[in-house]
Amino acid sequence: MTIITALIILAVLILVHEWGHFIVARRIGIPVHEFSLGFGRKLYSTRKNGVEYSLRLIPMGGFVRMAGEEPGDMNEPDGYNNRRPWEKAGVAFSGPFMNFVLAVLIFIYTFAVIGVPQASPEAVIGELVNDKPAASAGLQAGDRILQVNNVPVTSWNEFVGMIHSNETGTTMQLLVERDGSRAVYTVEPVFDEQAGNPIIGVYPQLQYVRQNVVDAIKLGFIQTYDTTALLLGGLGQLFTGAVAPTELAGPVGITRMVGEAAQGGMIYLLSFTAFLSINLGIINLLPIPALDGSKIVFALVESVRRRPLDPDKEGMIHWLGFIFLILIIIFATYNDLVRLIRG
Repeated sequence: MTIITALIILAVLILVHEWGHFIVARRIGIPVHEFSLGFGRKLYSTRKNGVEYSLRLIPMGGFVRMAGEEPGDMNEPDGYNNRRPWEKAGVAFSGPFMNFVLAVLIFIYTFAVIGVPQASPEAVIGELVNDKPAASAGLQAGDRILQVNNVPVTSWNEFVGMIHSNETGTTMQLLVERDGSRAVYTVEPVFDEQAGNPIIGVYPQLQYVRQNVVDAIKLGFIQTYDTTALLLGGLGQLFTGAVAPTELAGPVGITRMVGEAAQGGMIYLLSFTAFLSINLGIINLLPIPALDGSKIVFALVESVRRRPLDPDKEGMIHWLGFIFLILIIIFATYNDLVRLIRG
């Protein structure tokens, strides 16, 4: 089921991306020969209004095959190769742009229909951290804390305050209600260097507050901006060496993360889909040959030189870039398998 969910999400992201290229190319007047989901052997195809819509064997991408992009087709008057630089840049940019639009729409839907997650004020455990005192003592998600050392607890903040004020090395007696029955658990908080106070490793329950349309739209753009900044920061750390290349995730790793997100519920799955969409948009804007970012760079160079680059040379550069991307995918997949084997 996880693999199917991952394939559906990937298909949606690719369709939205390629639809951006497709719609702008058609709007400009560039003939489109094929709109494909996937690479490799054709599994299914149909033709409508002069365009072949196909589904191919390898679902790791897609493409829009336009006139003026292939050898022997470069002299097509309305083809991509004979378009003005700003038109070429517009076609290239439209794919990644649509991934950002999709992310905004997903976040808006999430905030308006599901809501914004907020910590519940009730003293009820929502989640536990593995290998921390609460989990080791036998506490479970859904447990309601009634007393701490015989002192009644009325809210989550009050419960947390009691933990923080507890001296390290001193045990706490928690009276807990679970499924209508009560029991006492002994927990010894540990000092957390990062938090700067004692903890037992618990999180509160979350409640979701739906936003009105105006606030949802505003939060959708803010969340997209924050996620983009976060991903750009991570990308920068990858290039500077602050993050090891072994942290790269490939298809296996993404499938695993989709499964983990799905276990958290629809809001986590939607948020992760938006995250992947933004990630796809950013990656495609990198000036790496075969990606949309390189086509934008070539269009800018053409506008400065006032003449296009030699199509054969540009094609060779994109081919080398494609080989480079395949090697990255292979390396990332190797990382995924190593992490999977090591657990």
